[in-house]
Amino acid sequence: MVAITPHLTRLIAGIPVPNTPLINASISLARASMPDHGFNHVMRAWLNGQAIINHLPPHNRSQIDVEAFGVAAILHDMGWAFNTSFISTNKIFEVDGANAARDFIRAEGGEGWNEHRIQLVWDSIALHTYVDVAQYKQPEVAITSGGTYTELVGVELGKAAFGDLITVNQTEYDAISTVYPRSGLLGYLNETSIELCKLKPAATYLNFVGDWGEKYVPGYTKVGHRVIDLLESALPAEKRAN
Repeated sequence: MVAITPHLTRLIAGIPVPNTPLINASISLARASMPDHGFNHVMRAWLNGQAIINHLPPHNRSQIDVEAFGVAAILHDMGWAFNTSFISTNKIFEVDGANAARDFIRAEGGEGWNEHRIQLVWDSIALHTYVDVAQYKQPEVAITSGGTYTELVGVELGKAAFGDLITVNQTEYDAISTVYPRSGLLGYLNETSIELCKLKPAATYLNFVGDWGEKYVPGYTKVGHRVIDLLESALPAEKRAN
């Protein structure tokens, strides 16, 4: 399959990006659904990821569906859009975001969006926090995760986790952060994660979000819900034998 690669016809924070109706609609949806901190975060994640793509050799770059990547990166945190219909009562936030993006594409994407492309977006969002899985998937999935991770922790720690995939440089990173400021990011991450632990604790026990519950939410505990707890409960004979 030849990737659909729109011309990079727009500059945002100095980064050439694809200018397509669906990407622009995704930006509008994220802006309407998220507070400033959340919107700035997803835009930084997209732009850091697009910078990575732009640094690839032309042949490699031509194989990437930059529109699918863009939609995934921009909508990757729709599962954090409180007071919207995107948030379920029983799913991890990554799946909520992936489902929201899939529904959005089916409604707005048009004939160019077949099930393969839609699934690529779904996978990119659902796996974006699972660094040790996403980096071995398709480039769009890996770069959604890598761009998001790097936006959060910085270029050097991004390289430590993803290796040679991370080619966005510090100058680009700083320019992106100037246009979409990082101030208040930690507080936003804390508030959002704590709210998810309160809203649907069962969907956070096996997810990194649960770390905030254990640290900040009275009465919250992963104990009894961890994989080791489930297996020791299901396999009592084996446990006693050891």
